[in-house]
Amino acid sequence: MDILSPGDAAGRLLIVDDDAINRAILENIFAPFYVIDEAEDGDEGLAKILARPERFCAVLLDVVMPRMSGLEVLEHLKENALTERLPVFLITAEASDANMRRAYDLGVMDVISKPVVPYIVLKRVQSVIELFQARKRLRRTVASQQTKLLAQAEKIIRLNQGMIEALSTAIEFRSEESGDHVRRIHDITWNLLTYTALGDGLDSETIEQIALASIMHDVGKIAIPDAILNKPGKLTAEEYEVMKTHTIQGALLLERIPQLRETGLYAYAADIARHHHERWDGRGYPDGLRGDAISVWAQAVSLADVYDALINKRVYKAAFPREKALEMIKNGECGVFGPHLLECFFAVEEDLFALYRP
Repeated sequence: MDILSPGDAAGRLLIVDDDAINRAILENIFAPFYVIDEAEDGDEGLAKILARPERFCAVLLDVVMPRMSGLEVLEHLKENALTERLPVFLITAEASDANMRRAYDLGVMDVISKPVVPYIVLKRVQSVIELFQARKRLRRTVASQQTKLLAQAEKIIRLNQGMIEALSTAIEFRSEESGDHVRRIHDITWNLLTYTALGDGLDSETIEQIALASIMHDVGKIAIPDAILNKPGKLTAEEYEVMKTHTIQGALLLERIPQLRETGLYAYAADIARHHHERWDGRGYPDGLRGDAISVWAQAVSLADVYDALINKRVYKAAFPREKALEMIKNGECGVFGPHLLECFFAVEEDLFALYRP
């Protein structure tokens, strides 16, 4: 057993007893191993404990004392959840069954009868102190390890997010777009699901995952030839059919990333990549989904993509004025959107447009 020296800050022991002789006997037993502090009654002892409970490694407590009994001190300690962190021993001549039962109910570690046998009381108290201190060291070690693991997990999450953003941005550069497009899609999607009824039923963690998944909506464009992807004019019917395959190619590409499939992000990313060109009236692609068969997140990204495309310059068109872009969305000139989605979009559009201001 490790014996604590009097200079050890964790080895301060409090003796609470109204009898000076009893305090002197206990001090004589424990002083070689612990710094001793004393209190002449329960009231003084409780005040010292409550002031700095972490200061003491144990409390030796008499039962019968003026002003406040040892059992009353225990009641206060239990109310403050201190008996779980600080070992308390009753050292008393009043070791009746009723007192012992009550003391143990209140969280006392041991009840030691007077007159004490020095060697026995020393060993009993030291064993419990060592156990409590070992638990404290273990808790500190576990807390430290948890902190390190959380930091590592956050680092991995940031790394994964960085890789996802880099992949998505690379696709945008291929189509002569800046990486700002995918960041705006992320922000618009997040705002729609966070600040409108569109996100009802989705918790904040799910919304974060959907917003991150949204930046991979066009990842399938990596399979589209540059001549079609960057064509400045209108696509021919054949070219348009090739362009439409980016939705299927995107879902297939994401499916081939095993690390992504192991995360909760995958289901949202694959669904968005495949279905962000579906239309409320069923005339979209690739699966011709209609109405609520299109997931809320795919609908949100679909509208975010159209909104961003209209008010920004693209290789095949100039930017439209904001008012014109909103009119085109409302009139279904760039795809048909559900009434609930449009209601939510127009409720926060002013805030969304603020994302484009420098």
